[in-house]
Amino acid sequence: MIESFLLSVRQLGDRAFLRVLAKSLALTLFLLALLGAAIAWGAHWLTADFLLLGDDAGTLAAVAAAIAAIGIAWLLFRIVAIAVIGVFADDVVEAVEAKHYPAALATARPVPLGRSLAMSGMSALRALAVNLFFLPLYLVLLATGIGTAAVFFVVNGWLLGRDLSDMVAARHLPPAAMAAERSATGGRRFVLGLAGTGLLLVPFVNFVAPLIGAAMATHRFHRRRPRGDGHA
Repeated sequence: MIESFLLSVRQLGDRAFLRVLAKSLALTLFLLALLGAAIAWGAHWLTADFLLLGDDAGTLAAVAAAIAAIGIAWLLFRIVAIAVIGVFADDVVEAVEAKHYPAALATARPVPLGRSLAMSGMSALRALAVNLFFLPLYLVLLATGIGTAAVFFVVNGWLLGRDLSDMVAARHLPPAAMAAERSATGGRRFVLGLAGTGLLLVPFVNFVAPLIGAAMATHRFHRRRPRGDGHA
């Protein structure tokens, strides 16, 4: 895991990585800003137009909603960032394979945009649904001081490990074989997910965490397969 992490960090300066970083970060921030604007507009409409409390009250509600949206954006950053990186993941995985696993690259099947979008959408919905399911437990464990963070870390580590690994496996396995691959690599996926979740919690590092995670997943996938030809 440490070697995969170091190899991934060393490749951050590659042009392919920088292009994906720019596109994914711009799209992630745009989507979060769009969500914030929608929340603020909705609060203004609800207060001023629906409840008829006046424009001043609507403005105050919009400002309060915008501030709340910042907190919501922080909570949703992982979900949105991973979903977005999933759309561009093929470029990241291809860059890692080109440098470290050329034999695997030769047999890879680029993931169609439609499948990438479907996988990214399912990733976001799955993360949202699972975290909402655990929300009551998160709230109960707030009294423990650390329980909420610990459960959140474990739950999202499991989710992220699946998402990152699927980004790579989709290039080399047919859809029907994905379930068996998940079953065979559950422990590895979980460890990978915990590492990625940890990176997402570090300020500023979280901006490149999805990129590093996708690269680490590529190394982990090929290093356990006989056809992998990594040299580093």
